[in-house]
Amino acid sequence: MSELTQHPWFFCGIGGSGMLPLALILKGKGAAVSGSDRSRDQGRTPEKFAWLESLGFTLLPQDGSGITSADQVLVASAAVEDTVPEMVRARELGCARLSRAELLARLFNADPCGIAIGGTSGKSTVTGMTGWIMTQAGRDPTIMNGAVMKNFVSADAPFASARVGQGGVFVSEVDESDGSIALYRPKVAVLLNVSLDHKSMDELRALFSDFLGMSDICVVNLDDPEAAALMPEFTPHVTYGVTNHEAQIGVFADTIMEGPLLISATVIDRRDGYAHPLVLDVPGRHNLSNALAAIAAACAAGVPVREAVDALSTFKGLARRFDVVGTSASGITVIDDFGHNPEKCAATLATLKAHPGRVIALFQPHGYGPLRQMGRELAQVFARMLGPDDVTILCDPVYFGGTVDRSEGSERIVKLIAEGGGHAEYVPARDACAARIAQLARPGDRVVVMGARDDTLSQFARDLLARV
Repeated sequence: MSELTQHPWFFCGIGGSGMLPLALILKGKGAAVSGSDRSRDQGRTPEKFAWLESLGFTLLPQDGSGITSADQVLVASAAVEDTVPEMVRARELGCARLSRAELLARLFNADPCGIAIGGTSGKSTVTGMTGWIMTQAGRDPTIMNGAVMKNFVSADAPFASARVGQGGVFVSEVDESDGSIALYRPKVAVLLNVSLDHKSMDELRALFSDFLGMSDICVVNLDDPEAAALMPEFTPHVTYGVTNHEAQIGVFADTIMEGPLLISATVIDRRDGYAHPLVLDVPGRHNLSNALAAIAAACAAGVPVREAVDALSTFKGLARRFDVVGTSASGITVIDDFGHNPEKCAATLATLKAHPGRVIALFQPHGYGPLRQMGRELAQVFARMLGPDDVTILCDPVYFGGTVDRSEGSERIVKLIAEGGGHAEYVPARDACAARIAQLARPGDRVVVMGARDDTLSQFARDLLARV
């Protein structure tokens, strides 16, 4: 990996959920890394950027001043526009440029045991679970995650979305939204599910099929018909499922018991017939499925099922994944959640509706483009899964600048929810949403704050708890 230290690196958007852990891993391997971020310039989440500076990262305004030499390599996500000053200056100087995914794939493919977690929903949780299993098993993995992993959080690492290890194991979620999943060469490829998100179903099927075919061994969720249909005929595989519905299933769950904040089950390894009790401190059947995926992934990488199950008994979860902020003195619980596509939102709402109590869901769409792509499906989820006493509140989509078409927004989704028989309100400004929720909330309610691409949602959820 000496090539990484031969030239300086500059990250445009270094604070992003996909960029920050990559910058941490690169710096942890000895590279010189600097960066800029529009959120830093706007004064958003200053504690995150202060922490990065304390680690030795040089942070500059997003005005092009950080690009000073042709020796620098510019790293930017596919969403960064060519008009951003760093992009302009890098072109002028002739700097090499890598996308976030290209750099991640280069790092991932260099380790002998790459475990790639793919699928529409659950990638970050399964990456965190698999990374924790491999850590507890003494494999000293490098972990690349799009979310903060609570097991690795400390005073020195408050934003622990990455871990740098020396064991030759690299656990990472891999993204299908921009097609970059094709860049990875995994030892173990995990496919969780296939459903509508950023691409059409036909495009997704092709991408995920190729992804599985590139692996030495694949792990496939038999509970998801789309994923199961893509299992390669000749690639060794480990399968899993929450229900025992297939004779060929490798790891499945039995004797399932759900609580508001946890779920327990017996994990059965069909290959040897042994049963292992599992208690997860994260709720919902989707998280039980995530746990089975992580157990199967670790098993495919050589960790015994018993060790994997034992490790997950101490898994603390991820920030913003059904993250219980707290319960007010008046008995109103506030939950911070990353739900932003139909499947993620459905999983969170199903977990909430499995137990008594009204639900107030604040949904901040993660962009105007995604809202056009999946808005109707999102509306159907909220209309179908929430009852007549529940309410969905939508504010305007997150927008940090740029040239995106903003002619159609959240008001359309509210209309579609109403047409589907649900109860929804459009409150454009997020601060006004907080006032409306405080007005509506009563003892026993669960208030869930949902959305992606905006770190300030967590502070919003904390402030909302204080308010109710």
